[in-house]
Amino acid sequence: MVYLDDLDREILKLLKEDARITISEIGERLGKPESTIHFRIKKLIERGIIERYTIVLGESARPKEIAFVILELEKPVIEDFLSKYLEYVSRNLAMLPHILLVGKTKDERIIALIGAEDREELTKFIEENIKSIPSVKEVLVYHVEDFKKGEEIKGLLIGI
Repeated sequence: MVYLDDLDREILKLLKEDARITISEIGERLGKPESTIHFRIKKLIERGIIERYTIVLGESARPKEIAFVILELEKPVIEDFLSKYLEYVSRNLAMLPHILLVGKTKDERIIALIGAEDREELTKFIEENIKSIPSVKEVLVYHVEDFKKGEEIKGLLIGI
């Protein structure tokens, strides 16, 4: 766990809200000199806390329909091949346009966050691209109706 003091957290909060904010604006808002803010941001970058500055796409560019999908694959005859096959499927899923996030669980399942313009497009994508994967044993689809936290993830992960 990385230690951040109150000033570091406040700087990160302002940068998270608007990565275009200037050092002088941050200093002004926090009542600190520009040199202090500049030094702190430089240290946050050096420590790997800030990796890069990016944008969050606006509502009009985000998918309107989101679902978490959990895939369970059939166990191959030679079980050692399962991890390689999971890796292969995960990599291929990650290249598909509606896939926002892909991960592998400890219990050898694949999870994906999928986005589309509407439920019909999302369902069609899942049918044609997920359920048709060879050796798929089960596909669980959980449509996300409402976010309580983290809705901006849709604007961070979308592939353009």
